[in-house]
Amino acid sequence: MSELIPVLDHVVINVADQLDEASALFRRLGFQLSERGHHSLGSSNHLAVFNQNYLELLGWENDRGTLRQDLWQSPRGLSGLVWKTDDADAVWQHLQQTDLAGDPPAAFFRPVTLPDGRQQEARFRTTRLRADRVPGGRSFFCQHLTPEAVWQPAWQQHANGVTDIDRFVIVADRPDDAATVYGQLFSAQRLQPISSGLRLQAGVAEIQFITPNQAQRDGVALPTHYDGSPRMTALGLKTRSREAVRTQLKRNDIAFRERDGEIEVGPLAGLETTLFFHQ
Repeated sequence: MSELIPVLDHVVINVADQLDEASALFRRLGFQLSERGHHSLGSSNHLAVFNQNYLELLGWENDRGTLRQDLWQSPRGLSGLVWKTDDADAVWQHLQQTDLAGDPPAAFFRPVTLPDGRQQEARFRTTRLRADRVPGGRSFFCQHLTPEAVWQPAWQQHANGVTDIDRFVIVADRPDDAATVYGQLFSAQRLQPISSGLRLQAGVAEIQFITPNQAQRDGVALPTHYDGSPRMTALGLKTRSREAVRTQLKRNDIAFRERDGEIEVGPLAGLETTLFFHQ
């Protein structure tokens, strides 16, 4: 594999033992969430599935929380940046060649009930980057062996009109340093300058690496006790209708503000993540 192409597959919000609270909040925000899933590796989740990517609320239930201790070392909130691949083994070889390899490819599954009532296993293979190269979270590649068990049209309809994640924000005192691992992974030429930082196009999404000062100008809330190290802090969400977003937020008594054509919500309680909705 001479070069990997960056395409966002999904993002992970670590909700720890607060799956009930987090899923209730995201439903109030207007997202349709999947029924709670249980991975064979021990974690549990809810998904908000979009056209090209999805958002995962990842946590544990009390009787399963000891099975994946590695996950719970990540910060609470937005802490997973996941890339698409159709060949986890080829990615693993590439990561070894570029000195970015973390754990070898892992295979796991979760049972799924499809909209028509049929039972299926959603099966995956993942390949993770070295943990010490991704401070403040995790980054890995996900190969979907059964994409139809995730991207069902019935699950892609959201009351807030969201169709895709199109922005993923990483804040760091030194954005160039935070982006270096992705330049090494995909090619430094793919990193393009923006105001007080860099951007990486990843399919329909843009990964942004910006300074704390730029984050505050953009309305991105910094994590509590922020120390300047890279942190995943905000998502941009493309919607068919800002009015649909307003309706959901007002109906469910969720505070928001509007500026520059975007509806801003956050930081979400306990998750230190800001959401931006725009058309």
